[in-house]
Amino acid sequence: MLKLFKTIKKAGTKTTLKYPFVPIEIRDDFRGKPEHIPSQCIACAACTRACPANALIMETDAQNNLRRWEISFARCIYCGRCEEVCPTKAIKLSPQFELAVTNKADLYEEAKFTLAHCSECGEAFAPTKAVAYVQDLLIQAGMDSQDPYLGAPLNQCPSCRRRANMLSASNILLTQSHQTTEEE
Repeated sequence: MLKLFKTIKKAGTKTTLKYPFVPIEIRDDFRGKPEHIPSQCIACAACTRACPANALIMETDAQNNLRRWEISFARCIYCGRCEEVCPTKAIKLSPQFELAVTNKADLYEEAKFTLAHCSECGEAFAPTKAVAYVQDLLIQAGMDSQDPYLGAPLNQCPSCRRRANMLSASNILLTQSHQTTEEE
């Protein structure tokens, strides 16, 4: 027993922190609550595909012209995959770790985005912000802002774009190549 008291005295008196009365120092690489910045988000759904816990969902409601993004902090495992794959850095892991709530609805966060419509058929095909983001990337890459590709093809749904790019059967010339060898 005396040996135990000597060990305790050598270790010192400060063995624990007085948390929650004294704040805990958080390291820079701490992975806390994911913070979503809707103004930066293009609703591309890269985060929802990368989330191993299925804490992120994205639903498209074409009738109401909306795409809804939602995160469940109850399901999130704070791995940081959503932050890694986001092309616009709209998700960042914060140092916040105290996530206790009294209302279950507080464990969910959502954002809504409008959809762009196809210039040919009128069908909703992508978030408006995603189409604008692609257009900005093409201009930054050196494409002329007056280029016809930035107009119609960017504002078409995939099926109308495919239909516009298909070759008609009368323009296709099929030939068969036959090589002869000396043995023939």
